Amino acid sequence: MYTILIADDETEIVELLQLYLEKEYTLLEANSGPEALLLIQNHKIDLAILDIMMPGMDGLQLLKKIRQEYQFPVLFLSAKSQHHDKILGLELGADDYIAKPFNPLEIAARVGALLRRVHQFDAPAVEAKSEQLKLGELTLDRASCLLYRSGEPVTLTSTEYKIVELLMEQPGRVFTRKKIYEAVWEDFYVYEDNSIMVHISNIREKIEQDSKKPEYLKTIRGLGYKFEAPMEK
Repeated sequence: MYTILIADDETEIVELLQLYLEKEYTLLEANSGPEALLLIQNHKIDLAILDIMMPGMDGLQLLKKIRQEYQFPVLFLSAKSQHHDKILGLELGADDYIAKPFNPLEIAARVGALLRRVHQFDAPAVEAKSEQLKLGELTLDRASCLLYRSGEPVTLTSTEYKIVELLMEQPGRVFTRKKIYEAVWEDFYVYEDNSIMVHISNIREKIEQDSKKPEYLKTIRGLGYKFEAPMEK
């Protein structure tokens, strides 16, 4: 059974999440950032649900510490007025976010999708997907679920890996935000937000020589994104 950490200083939120998640997952609860970090250090966490505003250490500070050592998925909870913090959370390595007030059934669905994604990310590759994808100096090894640039490993979150895999499978093909979202998040794309754009930006920071002049991950204005090999100089 997967273990989920819920870190939120609002007792009502924690109890609501417990009600909808406790039948399928082992739950750990924390009411502050330091308490959450201690649980992370002493337990195997498969996914964390973090509130941005917490005493002692807020969710953004906690995420920075998490990403120094751990790659488990993180789902942020944030008030609608904290739009900047939501974007910053994604930039720091969060996999998804949801605004308060939320529908607990949506939280359960997002948690399930994130865990399925990680399970696929960590599972041994089946024969049909054991090959390597190569594009310029980039090599995606599906057997180990690792990306390399010029032989050096590139650290990706599970969400970033799935986006890179999707785009590298069909270099030159333009993928709309809707197609990316539905393939990676395994959910219907019902509204525009900045999450995909932020993940794309994070990927560029990791794989491009100059993220402002990308050679691999191109934006096709008004349409979407595509991967392509850089032009030889």
